[in-house]
Amino acid sequence: MENDRVKLACRAVLIAGPTASGKSALAMAIAQRFGGTVVNTDSMQVYADLRVITARPSFEEEASVPHRLYGHVDGAVNYSAARYVADVVALLAELEHTGSLPVLVGGTGLYFKALTEGFSEIPPVPEPVREAFRARVEGAETAALHAELAARDPAMAERLRPSDRMRIMRALEVFEATGRSLASFQGARQPGPLDGSPLLKLFVSPEREEVRTRIDRRFLQMMGQGALDEVAALRERRLDPLLPVMRAHGVPGLIAHLDGTLSLDEAIRRGQADTRAYAKRQVTWFRHQMAGWHAVAPEVALDFALRELPQPSS
Repeated sequence: MENDRVKLACRAVLIAGPTASGKSALAMAIAQRFGGTVVNTDSMQVYADLRVITARPSFEEEASVPHRLYGHVDGAVNYSAARYVADVVALLAELEHTGSLPVLVGGTGLYFKALTEGFSEIPPVPEPVREAFRARVEGAETAALHAELAARDPAMAERLRPSDRMRIMRALEVFEATGRSLASFQGARQPGPLDGSPLLKLFVSPEREEVRTRIDRRFLQMMGQGALDEVAALRERRLDPLLPVMRAHGVPGLIAHLDGTLSLDEAIRRGQADTRAYAKRQVTWFRHQMAGWHAVAPEVALDFALRELPQPSS
């Protein structure tokens, strides 16, 4: 394995794809073959509170090959793409020192884009400002929040759907904290740490119906593995419902069940449906946003990777 790693001219392998596409298994196989480290590139799998419902690698899988940036963030933290990039920069330096091939895998396209193309450096909203703002708008209709955004920051209001409460709130918070439009920050991009590096970029792309079947089956498996107990423990923390960890697929429906407003069967169907819709959006996003990626079927992905990993010229 060490000799294979030394020969590689590729700085990192990037593996994306819709949820339940088999990309984690591919990442592990490549990491085992080349003495690499599997690096999480999924915005929900960073949270310590949610191992089961986010389909993080099992303890056995983590023991079989090094895994990094999984479950290292507390659910009360609003983890950002900028913080993720900073974590990856530090990790890349460490892996380069040890000679371990980084195999970045996940379904969060924004993270991959930030690593390869750069990202907008948006200043964090101070917690007192965030708390005061959210107390002020608590209970307000989403349409009213969009109208407020249109009055204060028309540039962002034009970009956002009037029903997209989460992004409307984010734009208002940034304006509240900085006095500037979020659009003004988005226009200035910092270079990504993998920009210009030799990379193998794979998008694992199963047939659509296969993904849907896998999602439904996996959600039932997660329920059997303790997903409801995991969500119950998260619910007991009484965190801000707008935090990312509270919006992980499956979590809102299961919390509604625990609150007595949904049956368990309804909560499961909602979680499955939300995840299927998300997988569809992932495919669309990568198709339009991520040029230069190789789309591969899961059954041939490993063979393709082994052929494509670039070797240095002699």
